[in-house]
Amino acid sequence: MRRFKILATARALPPRVLTNAELETMIDTTDQWIVERTGIRERRIAAPEVATSDLAAEALLSACGAAGLEPDALDVLIVATSTPDTLFPSTACWVQHKLGLRGPAAFDVSAGCSGWLYGMELAASLIAGGGARTAAVVGAEVMSKVVNWEDRSTCVLFGDGAGAAILTACEEDRGLLGSAWGADGTLARVLYQPAGGTRQPASAESVAARAHTVHMEGNTVFKHAVTAMSEGAIEALKRAGVTPEDVTLLIPHQANTRIMEATRARTAIAPAKMVSIVDRYGNMSAATIPVALDEARAAGRLKDGDLVAMTAFGTGFTWAAQVLRV
Repeated sequence: MRRFKILATARALPPRVLTNAELETMIDTTDQWIVERTGIRERRIAAPEVATSDLAAEALLSACGAAGLEPDALDVLIVATSTPDTLFPSTACWVQHKLGLRGPAAFDVSAGCSGWLYGMELAASLIAGGGARTAAVVGAEVMSKVVNWEDRSTCVLFGDGAGAAILTACEEDRGLLGSAWGADGTLARVLYQPAGGTRQPASAESVAARAHTVHMEGNTVFKHAVTAMSEGAIEALKRAGVTPEDVTLLIPHQANTRIMEATRARTAIAPAKMVSIVDRYGNMSAATIPVALDEARAAGRLKDGDLVAMTAFGTGFTWAAQVLRV
């Protein structure tokens, strides 16, 4: 066990709600089509002036406040995102800039929807190895700025938001019991943003071709997501030495209800234990699991000593799963 306790969690969600009914007026789709295929009914959309670091900073400040510590008490700040403010510096450093924060190590994790669990893996290892005592792991996305709002197969899926957790070392039997993570880069082109990096720098042609937006082969993503998320969760349970019956809650990445339910069924965790917020927020990429975790904690669905299983799959293709005693 890598021992730590979660001092606090928090979330930051834009006030703007975009419903399926509104999408019907924007593109060729229907509420019934979206709900049947994804389970999504609405999602949050950031204002034009709001960047990923703004949501990340809001969630971080709320989490630090709930934990009773100042941000400068952190040893490390990890931000998981696929929608950074800039290619450089990191969004974590822009969060520091926004808060006037100096001192804590700060960096981003780019692992798509698996990013927050990747960040938790790193934070847990830093704490266990003595490289940090207190860490913040934030998942934050403004997906609305990188989707093609004329592509009904992708724009209906995504939403904006941020979730944060404050971790600190402890001597209690709490923390990360078991985990599994990995990646298959041979499938990188199945879900990606083609332009904006060194492979295809920004140009008038790339903008006209909408190459700076999400490109996805949906059927391929679905197949690999279910396999990777379920197998990752089963392996994490095995390494933790626990059974599906021992798990208090399952928090899968909130991609869509079909992927989530198929994953849950393969893990043999009871339906009532699965946390689902996808109907209200859509796919917030790296932010979905921390937001769902915070909502579960706020609703009293998790108490000290409970076991939570979390599993995700993302662009790359990446995957990660963890069993955590809270």
